[in-house]
Parts: sequence; structure tokens; C-alpha cells
Amino acid sequence: MGGPDKLTDVERAASVAAFQQLGICSQLAESAASLGWKTPSSIQEQAVPLLLAGQDVIGLAQTGSGKTGAFSLPILQALMDRPQEHFALILSPTRELAIQIAEQVEALGSGIGVKCAVLVGGIDMMAQAIALAKRPHVIVGTPGRVVDHLSNTKACGFSLKQLKHLVLDEADKLLDMDFEAEIDQILKVIPRERRTQLFSATMTNKVQKLQRACLNKPVKVEVAQKYSTVDTLRQQYVFIPAKYKDCYLAYVLNELSGSTFMIFTRTCDSTRRIALLLRNLGFGAVPIHGHMSQPKRLGALNKFKAGERNILVGTDVASRGLDIPSVDVVINYDVPQAR
Repeated sequence: MGGPDKLTDVERAASVAAFQQLGICSQLAESAASLGWKTPSSIQEQAVPLLLAGQDVIGLAQTGSGKTGAFSLPILQALMDRPQEHFALILSPTRELAIQIAEQVEALGSGIGVKCAVLVGGIDMMAQAIALAKRPHVIVGTPGRVVDHLSNTKACGFSLKQLKHLVLDEADKLLDMDFEAEIDQILKVIPRERRTQLFSATMTNKVQKLQRACLNKPVKVEVAQKYSTVDTLRQQYVFIPAKYKDCYLAYVLNELSGSTFMIFTRTCDSTRRIALLLRNLGFGAVPIHGHMSQPKRLGALNKFKAGERNILVGTDVASRGLDIPSVDVVINYDVPQAR
């Protein structure tokens, strides 16, 4: 679970050429190769040329399909041509996803000196206000905290009146989590003349309504059907009485000892209980849920990514906000609720 895979010289040259064929400049294509990206993903192949041409785009793609690169590379290329503060705003449903997006944007833009600010709950607003005062090019955040700063950080000169790019990532999850009012508030204070990108795993009625409200003649690209899974994934389910679930869970973890696990539950209380139960049984489990402070959530996530703990227990809301390359087993302790 370390850093990006290092490409050979031949792979690196092929990667740079592939991204340049999409219209990405050599400097950013080199950055993509340095992150270990061998070739553009399907969503990148379809969306990047459209975004470089100035189109609004609706991208239907699952988590882990390369969406962040698809919307980040065109934004960074436009920023190179016309540098300015508060150039782009990227909205995400969860804190962890916002932080991961910002890390990837900064990595891709490291060669051009891009500055990012992350606005999420659970972190001191004053520290975030100081980051905004440094005039970042790209702002990544959850809608609620962005609205908080629009209301309370005016004295520091924070405004989105000059915004050029808006990205709504995991739009269906944003709306499932009742961020509709906050998104409406943000749309009221940003320019109508802007480029907008909307990425979602599914095209719900709410997402269609949001599309009509904030996109201008969008082009739709779709790389995954609803409920599709990768070919290498093996799925199984077990019907058991509810009172035996803990016993079966411990049995599976024991039988597959040495593997890395992510366990998803429906509630924060269930997450806490299962993590405590597993720790008492000698398993290396850490919880992550909405009632934890942001430093504790990041601490738990970092322990899991670093291999210090091999079991991460989280609420199913977090499942679309985590991008961890190497996980052997995913267990839905509760049946995920249909959206």
C-alpha cells in the first residue's frame, strides 16, 4: 500500500505519448506517468478531449475508474494558460475523498506549482481560512464546509466570483447525503460563465435535476453500467440468522488471516461495536465513521494504508469516499441500502 508503481523507461515514454494523444501537454503527461499511470483509463479517454474543447461533461463511472485524473488534467492545463486564484472548485461527498482528490491534484500539478486548499468538516475553520488567504488555485471540499466559509470568511477575501471550473464528484452520493441546499447556495454565488463537470456512478432523478440546473449543453460519457463490477472480483453472499453474524465474521477473518479487509456497516454505532469486538478478539481493526474527529479518521486511515492494521471498519457512506489500491476482501456486514 505504498506509493505509485514506478514505470520502466519504455512504459514511461508510452504513458507520456498516450496522454499527449488526448491533448494533454507534455509537462502534465509526465506528471501522470510519474504517478504510475501506464495508459489513460476509459473515462479519461472519453472525457479529457471534450473538457479540453471547453464542453460541460456528465461522466457516468464507478469509483476507482480514474475520474479524478479525467477532471483534474484539463483543469490544470487551463490553469497553466491562465493562472489565477480560486480557479476551480471540486465538491465531494466525504472528507476522505476530498483529501484524496486534493492530494492527486497537487501531485499532478507539482511541476507547475499548483496550490490546493481543502475545506471539510472536523478541521479547525481558522486553519482553513489561513489556507484560503494563501490564494489557492484549486479548492476541494464538502458542500457544507464550503458554504460555511462563503458565509464566515469574507473578511479574508474568500469569494468564488471569479471561478472558472466547477466539479461535482460522486454527484448521486452528494444528493443522497442531502447536500442539495448547500449546492444551490454555491451555484448562486459562482459565475454563470464557467465550465461544469458532473461525475456520478448512477443517473438518478436528482442527478438529472442537478444537471439541468448547473450544466450548459453537456456531453454525456458513460464507461460503466449500473451495478457493474470488475472482471477480477469474486462475489459471494451468506444467508445466516442475524444473531450469528458476529461469529461468522470472526470465522471469515480468522480463515483468511494475513489478508487486508474493509468491513462496511450501516451505522456509526455498529462500526464502533464491531471494531471493539474484533480488537478484543485479537484482530488488528480500526474504525472510521462520521462521529470521529477528522484527525482521528485520518489516523485510522493512515494506519490501514501503512499496513499497521489489516482491518478497516467503516460506515457504508464511506465506501465511495475511500480509494485504497490494495484490499484483499470487502465485507458488507449489513446489506447496503439501495439508493
